[in-house]
Amino acid sequence: MTAIHRNSEVVALCASALADVREIAPSLVLALIVSDDGFEVTHSPDNAMDVGRFGSMTSSVQALSEAVSRELRLGDSGYVVIAAEGGHVLQLRVPGQPLILAAQFDTHETLGKALSSSRRCVENLSAALSERELTPIESDLDSE
Repeated sequence: MTAIHRNSEVVALCASALADVREIAPSLVLALIVSDDGFEVTHSPDNAMDVGRFGSMTSSVQALSEAVSRELRLGDSGYVVIAAEGGHVLQLRVPGQPLILAAQFDTHETLGKALSSSRRCVENLSAALSERELTPIESDLDSE
């Protein structure tokens, strides 16, 4: 089995999903989809900085938010928002998949539109992966 971040069909579907977000929300600065263990699947734009550290941090923040939700018995973690002077970052899990979307928007985007476009992205990506019966679960042999 191919590791999720190396599966060419998964990478293509993720790239298409990020292109859709960029079309809906032009204030998108940077978006990436990573695996649960922090390996980048794809990012947009192509000329973005080295996203390796951001991918690793995304994975850690997602794990922490899910742990807090479990500890407080809040149910499944919906999304994470990091608001700052220069914009905001949203993180959402792709439903049913070991994938996470992290999207940075500048200050010209409302939080509502950013969240709406990000939710649409992960829901469409989840449906596309399920439709193709892709089960992007990594085996221990494929881990880096």
